[in-house]
Amino acid sequence: MPSLIPFLLLGLVMPTDLALIAPASAAPLRAKIQNVLVLGDSLSAGFGLSRADAYPALLSERAARAGLKVNIINAGVNGGTMSGGLSRLPGLLDHHQLDVLVVELGINDAFRGVPLAQVSANLQKIIDLTRARYPAVKIVIAGMQLPRYSADDYVTQFGAIYAEIARRNDAALIPFLLEGVMGNPALNLPDLIHPNASGQKILAENVWPVLEMALKKS
Repeated sequence: MPSLIPFLLLGLVMPTDLALIAPASAAPLRAKIQNVLVLGDSLSAGFGLSRADAYPALLSERAARAGLKVNIINAGVNGGTMSGGLSRLPGLLDHHQLDVLVVELGINDAFRGVPLAQVSANLQKIIDLTRARYPAVKIVIAGMQLPRYSADDYVTQFGAIYAEIARRNDAALIPFLLEGVMGNPALNLPDLIHPNASGQKILAENVWPVLEMALKKS
């Protein structure tokens, strides 16, 4: 850059104008806080525990340790179903701008014997509704499996819904949310259905690698 001294001497540039000429120092970039909505049932709500012990809260801690600024909205409700999640979703989308949606629903549908086509259709509607509002949102689907007490088609096909919907929508998949927890008395409440605090820690470990990747892509 040419020296400003000749111009100063000529009175063409006043010293107070130097701030306008000198390049401003770049303001430090602040990492964006990403909003993650967990649309779930009692597994996300932390049935029988404090909400602070449920895996969504534990994911917040993991994100902080990884240096990621994340706001996790736990929209888990006891007894939640796919249709219930779909009905609650518009209000949640109105109140929260989303970067990532984690869908953890479906096991209560299976317990009620909801037709698989309806379960699948509702999951697809949840994805479509979210992307219509926030096109850049990343979708994470928490897969579920039924205990194989029988080998009927419903049990087998139920678990396949999640992988198929994830593939069709280019969504991230947690193959089985309850991996390492289901059926273990040491990791569940006395009902042997809901994880205890130790079980919730394992759920967080099952979710975190997939969520971390989604956050880094968002």
